Amino acid sequence: MDPFPVDIAPEQIVRWVRTECNTVPAAFRISARRTREVRKIPLRSEYRFGDQEREDLHETATIATLDIAPGHGADGWLLSVVVEDEVGPQVFGGAFGHDEDQEIDLDTFYRVFVRPDRGCASVVAEVDGPAAQARLTGLLEKIETNRHTADRPVP
Repeated sequence: MDPFPVDIAPEQIVRWVRTECNTVPAAFRISARRTREVRKIPLRSEYRFGDQEREDLHETATIATLDIAPGHGADGWLLSVVVEDEVGPQVFGGAFGHDEDQEIDLDTFYRVFVRPDRGCASVVAEVDGPAAQARLTGLLEKIETNRHTADRPVP
């Protein structure tokens, strides 16, 4: 599966999926997690730190990922919403690297990470062939136009 960017606002996707999951709980397999990453302060002109200050400080980022897959795994697509929120320079007190992933639920992902002031968000999709691409394209059209399963007339 090759990843490619999706040009729909992450907020719109997450709101749509939350509504859809309340209507048809088994429509999607949802997995959300967050992790914290501690990095060295990069050399940037806006940071005017000396060598000692750079050693004492670090940059912390929280990375939250929401994976949305079809309820039937054979449908062959995956949609991922990733939010990276950098806290900025802080006093260094541990090791660089990643903390362990912490599982969170869809509502927590939405409430905590889907906000205008919350970092940099992106959406990436992966498909497993042309049939999966067609199914995902149909789903993305529903998300863009905000059409839901409950909106369909009953036959």
